Amino acid sequence: MKRVLLCQVALALLPVAGSMGATAQSADSPRYTVVDLGPVGPPPGQPYTITGPGLISGEIVLAQSAVSHAFLWKQGYTKDIGNPGLGGPNSSAFGANIWGQVVGQADTKTADPKGEDFCGSKAQALTHSGNTCVPFLWQNGWMIALPRLRNSAGAEGSNGVALRINDLGIAAGTAENGESDSTCPGASVSPQSIAFKPVVWTRLLPWAGARVDELPTLAGDPDGVAYAINNLGQVVGATGTCGPFNTIELNNLTPLHAVLWQSGRAINLGNLGGDGKAFGIFATGLNDYGQVVGASDTAGDANFHGFLWQRGHITDLGTLPGDANSLALAIGNNGLVLGVSLDANFNLRAVLWRNGTPTDLNTLVPANSTLSLQTACSINDRGEIVGFAALKTNPNEFHAYLAKPVSSGD
Repeated sequence: MKRVLLCQVALALLPVAGSMGATAQSADSPRYTVVDLGPVGPPPGQPYTITGPGLISGEIVLAQSAVSHAFLWKQGYTKDIGNPGLGGPNSSAFGANIWGQVVGQADTKTADPKGEDFCGSKAQALTHSGNTCVPFLWQNGWMIALPRLRNSAGAEGSNGVALRINDLGIAAGTAENGESDSTCPGASVSPQSIAFKPVVWTRLLPWAGARVDELPTLAGDPDGVAYAINNLGQVVGATGTCGPFNTIELNNLTPLHAVLWQSGRAINLGNLGGDGKAFGIFATGLNDYGQVVGASDTAGDANFHGFLWQRGHITDLGTLPGDANSLALAIGNNGLVLGVSLDANFNLRAVLWRNGTPTDLNTLVPANSTLSLQTACSINDRGEIVGFAALKTNPNEFHAYLAKPVSSGD
C-alpha cells in the first residue's frame, strides 16, 4: 500500500515508493547517519516530534488488532503510553517537551453522544469504539484528560486533540465547544456535527488543573486547529469550515487560511494562489524566531507546495526536481526546513530546504542504509531529525527513523 504522512498534522495521504533519483547537493550540505527505530505499522503509525534531549513522540499501529497506541522512543528505550491510556483502544502522542511532558489524543470509555468520529479511528480503519476522543497530558507515568470548551449553557464539548506542547508547558490543539456547526456537511457525508476551535491549554501552578482558552478564528471561519506553539507562545495553524475527516491532516477541518496567533490576534499568513478548497492552506510549524512553515494550494488549485513565511512575506519553497507537490512540516531554530516532496503519482521523498534550496534527504545519508526516507517531520536543536521510512527490501513495511548529523571531524 502506498501512503504519505504529513507528520505532525499527520498526513496519511496515499502512496509510497522507493526513493527516486538523487539530486545535486551543495558542498556545505549536512550529512547524517540513520538509526532504524523499528516498525510503526500501517498508517497512521509514525514518529511526530523530537525534543532537545532526544525524546521522540509518536504512535505505533498494532497490525493484528488494528489498534493505535501513543508511543515514546529515547536512546534505545521505548515506552507504550497508550496502555491503559484513558480507557479506549486508540491513542496518539503528537508532541513532547524537554521536561518529558507529552500531549496527544486518546479514546475514552464514554460513548460519543453524537456518534462522531472526531479523531478518525473509523476513517483510518482502526478498531473503533464509538467513544469520545479527548486531548491528554502525560507526565511522570500518568495520563490525564485536558478540558474542552463549553457552550453557552455551560456544557463541555466531548472531543479534542492536543498537538504540541512548548517548554513552558503550554499546549496547543483543538477542542469542541458543544455548539452545533452549520458548516458540517451532514450525516450522509460525515458524522461530525459540533464546532471545534483552536485552543491553548495552560496551568498557572504545577498543582493546578489545566485551563483551556479559545483562540480567535479569521472572519467567516467557524472552525480551526492550532498545530504548533513555540517557546515565545506564538501559535500557528489553520481556520476554515467543518468537513469530513481528512486522513491527511487527521482532523475534520477544511483549512482555508494559514494563521499565526500572537498577542491575542489571528494573523492571516496568505497563500500561494489557491483558495484552500482542494488540498488546503495551513501552517504546520514554527521556530523560536517566528519563522513559519506550512502548505498551500497553488494558483487554480492545480498543486500544493510547502511555504516559508517570515517578516510578513510568504515564499513558495517549490519541490524536488521532477516533482509536482510538496509539504513543509517543520523548521528548526537553525532555519532548516523539513518536509516531503511528491511526484504526480504521490510517490514521496523526505526533503530538506536549506536557504530555500531543496535536497533529497536520502542523498545525505549512507548509500547502504536499509531505509528509504519518506518524510522529515521534526528537528531539535542538535540537528537530529525524525520521520518515517520504508524498508528498501519491502516498501510496504514502515519504520521510524532518527537521522543524526555527522560532524566535519567524523
